[in-house]
Amino acid sequence: MTRLIVAAGGGGDAVAAAMLDAALYGDEDQAVILTYAWDRLLIDPLPGPRGTDDFTGLEPLTPIVWKVPAEARPIAPAGSTLPRLAAELPHTFALIDPRHGAEGVTGQLEDLVTHLEPTSIDLLDVGGDVLARGDEPTLKSPLADSLTLAACGQVNAPIRLLIAGPGLDGELSHEDLRGTLGPVVHTFKAKDTEPVSSVLDWHPSEATGMLAATARGVRGTCEIRDAGLPVPLTDESPKVHKVDLDEALSRNELARAIMSTTTLDQVEDLSREICGFSEIDYERNKALWLKEQRPAKLDAGSVLPQLTQFEAEARSRGVTHTTFRHLTEILNLDGSQRDDLRRLLINSRPDQYTAPLWHIPIAT
Repeated sequence: MTRLIVAAGGGGDAVAAAMLDAALYGDEDQAVILTYAWDRLLIDPLPGPRGTDDFTGLEPLTPIVWKVPAEARPIAPAGSTLPRLAAELPHTFALIDPRHGAEGVTGQLEDLVTHLEPTSIDLLDVGGDVLARGDEPTLKSPLADSLTLAACGQVNAPIRLLIAGPGLDGELSHEDLRGTLGPVVHTFKAKDTEPVSSVLDWHPSEATGMLAATARGVRGTCEIRDAGLPVPLTDESPKVHKVDLDEALSRNELARAIMSTTTLDQVEDLSREICGFSEIDYERNKALWLKEQRPAKLDAGSVLPQLTQFEAEARSRGVTHTTFRHLTEILNLDGSQRDDLRRLLINSRPDQYTAPLWHIPIAT
C-alpha cells in the first residue's frame, strides 16, 4: 500500500508531509513525498529551485521522476536539505523538476500515479498561500504552490488539498483564509511531532517549525523572515483543514494562468504579470546583495549583546518567539552559520529554547 503526498511549496512542506503521514496513517506507513528542492538562500546560494541536473546520485523512480536518496548530493555551489531528510526519515522523497512548467510537473505527477497506484493522494501546504488570489499585498512566494496546484488540477486522479497551520507562513492571515477553509481533518498534538523531532532541530523551515511548536502547546507571536513578519501562534495554528481543490483553482489566478506552461521562464513571466513580481527575482537580487556583504563574526562576546538588544526591541513589538533563521538574518550572519548560532544560543541560554523556536521572555 502506497500513499502519495505532494509538498506544495517544497522545503518545510516536505517535513510537514512526513509528520502528517505518521499522524493520519501511522508510523508503519511510509509515503512517497513529491517535493521541490528549493531551500532558499539560507541553504542554497543559487536562486530558484534545483532540477535533476543539479544533483549526483539520484535514482529513477519512474522514467521521468527521480528520487533523492541519502547518498545524493547537490552539485556545488548548490545546496539542498533533501539528502539529509532522506537519511533521517523513512519516506521516499521524489523530486519535482519545474523546468518544464506546469505541463512538465503534471507529466511527472501522472507518471508517478500510474507507477505507484497510490491508495491516496494529498496536496499539502503549510500556511495556506496556495489559496492566494495573487493580488494580496502580503504575498511573498506564490510560484511553487501555484505550480503544484496547477499540476494537481490537471491529473486524472482524486487529490485532496490540505492546509496545515493556516497563516503560519506569514503571507495570508488565518482571517484571510477563514472563508475558504473546509473541515478540520486533524489537529496536531505534541506526539505527532516526535517522528520529525530530530529534523526540526536543524531544518530551516519557519512555517513547519511553528506548526510543530504550536502542536507542542506554544502560543504567542513569532517574528520570522528577513522582514520580521509577526505571526500569531494560536489554537488554530496546529489544525489541518481540507479545502476543495477546484475552489482553490478558481481562487488562484496564477495557477489557472500557468496550466499550459512548458518552461519555468513562462511561469515567472506570468507571476510578474499577475502578482507583480517573481520570487525568484527577489532571490536573484538578494543573492547579489549577499555576495557584497561580509558576514559578522560568530562569537558569544559580540552575538549575545546584540541578541539582548534585539529581544528588548522585539518585546516592545509584542513578540514572544522567533526562529533561528530570523536571528541569523538580524545578526548579519551567513546562512552557513545558522547551526553554530543555534548551538551557541542554546548552550548560553538553554531555558529560552522552546524547540524548535527561540523564546523571548518577559523582561524582569
